[in-house]
Amino acid sequence: MLNRSSKSDKIFNVAVYVFVILATIATLYPFLNVLALSLNDSTDSVRGGITIFPRHFTLKNYDVIFSFSGLITGFKISILRTIVGTVLGLISASMLAYTLSRPDFQARRFVSVYLALTMYISGGLIPVYLLIKDLHMMNTFAVYVLPGLVSAFNVFIIRSFMDGIPYALQESAKLDGANDFTIYWRVVLPMTKPALATIALFLAVTQWNSWFDTYLYNGSNESLTTLQFELMKVLQSTTSGNGDYRNTNMTQVMSSVSPESVKMAITIVVTLPILLVYPFLQRYFVKGMTLGAVKG
Repeated sequence: MLNRSSKSDKIFNVAVYVFVILATIATLYPFLNVLALSLNDSTDSVRGGITIFPRHFTLKNYDVIFSFSGLITGFKISILRTIVGTVLGLISASMLAYTLSRPDFQARRFVSVYLALTMYISGGLIPVYLLIKDLHMMNTFAVYVLPGLVSAFNVFIIRSFMDGIPYALQESAKLDGANDFTIYWRVVLPMTKPALATIALFLAVTQWNSWFDTYLYNGSNESLTTLQFELMKVLQSTTSGNGDYRNTNMTQVMSSVSPESVKMAITIVVTLPILLVYPFLQRYFVKGMTLGAVKG
C-alpha cells in the first residue's frame, strides 16, 4: 500500500513539474522572441526564422525610437507619475480601508455600499472630461494622480486583509496611549505589507501603462507628456507616412528599419522597467500566501 502511494506521488510530482515547465516555456518564449527581434537587424528579420536569439545583433531599432524628441521627458514623467500615484494611492486606500475595518465606525456599512456602487456605475467619458476641465486640472500633473486616487477595489482588498488582524492588538495599543493614527501607522500597516505590495504592483502597472489620460488632458503640453503617449506617437509614425511627428532627419533614419522591428523595441522599452519592480515585491506575495497557514 505504501509503495503504491509513493509511486502515485512520484507520478503526480512528475506531472506537476512537466506542466510547470511547459507553462514557463509558453510564457517566456514570446517575450524572448520579441527581445530577439528588437535586437536583430530589421532587414534580416523580414526573412523570418528568429527564435529567442538575434541572428544579426544591432541596437539600431532602439536608436530609432530614442531619437524621437520628447521620449526622455516622457520617460521622466512616467517614472514620476508611477512613484507619486502608487504612494498616494496606497496611503489613501489603506487609510480608508483601516477606517472601514474598525468595528466602532458606525457608518462603515453606508460607506462600503457607496464605494461598491462606484464599481458598477460610472458617469462616462464626457462627464469626467467636463469635470476635469471645471476643476482646472487640464494641462497639469495632478490629472495623472487625483482622479484615480481612491479605488474601491483596492480599498476592499486591503480591508479584507485588515479584517483578519485581531482587533485586540488595536485595543492593546490604545491602552498603551496610542492614538488612531499611531495604531494605523505602527500596528496595522506593518502587518498589511503583503496586501499593500499587491496593490502597489496594481497601481504601478496602471500608472506606467496609462497614455489615454495624457492624450485627453495633456496632449498639447510637451513638458507633461508620458512615455506611453510618446511611444504611441512613434508607433503611429512608423505605420503611416503622413504623421506630424516625423521630420526630415527621422524619415532618413526610419527608411533603414522596418515597422515591425520598431514595434518590438517599443514593447521591450515599455515592459522591462515594470518587470524590474516585481522581484522587490515577490517576497511579500509569498508571505501573503503563507500568512494564514496552520502552524504545527
